[in-house]
Amino acid sequence: MVVRHHAIDFASGALVFPGGKVDPGDSDPAWADLASIDAPAERTNIVAAARETFEEAGLVLARKRGTQSMIEAQEAHGLVERYRAPILAGDRLFRDLIAGEGLLLATDLMVPFAHWITPESLPKRFDTYFYLVAAPVDQLGIHDGTESVEGLWITPQQALRDGEAGSRTLVFATKMNLVKLARYRTVAEAVAASRATPIVTVMPTMERTKTGQTYHIPEAAGYGVSQVSVDKPPGGPKAS
Repeated sequence: MVVRHHAIDFASGALVFPGGKVDPGDSDPAWADLASIDAPAERTNIVAAARETFEEAGLVLARKRGTQSMIEAQEAHGLVERYRAPILAGDRLFRDLIAGEGLLLATDLMVPFAHWITPESLPKRFDTYFYLVAAPVDQLGIHDGTESVEGLWITPQQALRDGEAGSRTLVFATKMNLVKLARYRTVAEAVAASRATPIVTVMPTMERTKTGQTYHIPEAAGYGVSQVSVDKPPGGPKAS
């Protein structure tokens, strides 16, 4: 996970999964030869997820053409050193990295995990797809220092404990997806369950209460609850 820069207007300082918005270049038709997904809309989202993971967390979710193994840590680190700054500056494209280095995105490893849409009552809204990937264990990753100011490998259980203790800030969607992840004992178990489970879109409805607000979410989405009460600060979330 990464910690968002305090100067960012949305979720500043929060502990989040690497991610961001879809860029125009993510839907370039040239990606059809670099990311093995037929549906253009799905391919665009996968490309954006891989690009943002590279930019924010320094992980290269790709393999050499003709191989099944993710690229090795030393090579991944070299790609981050050479490409990330120019890509962030707009001087190079993520596609230049993948095509120029003879890589293919590891799209088969990026498993749809959740789909959240911000409640209609909020002024700034997001349509967010979450993907689960068994990350290459020998790639350590490194945050970018601009959008993210810290990067860490952490269990879902520990992230939730830190949120409850107040040492980390968790936005609602992040917290709920951590709760969902925390049910699984291993990465392989989480990936297998996600592959077998249809995604149900979550667009919470909000109800104001005397102590805070209650979010209503679809029970079919698989979070084990249909409503979550959130106290006003300094209180923490309480699921029911």
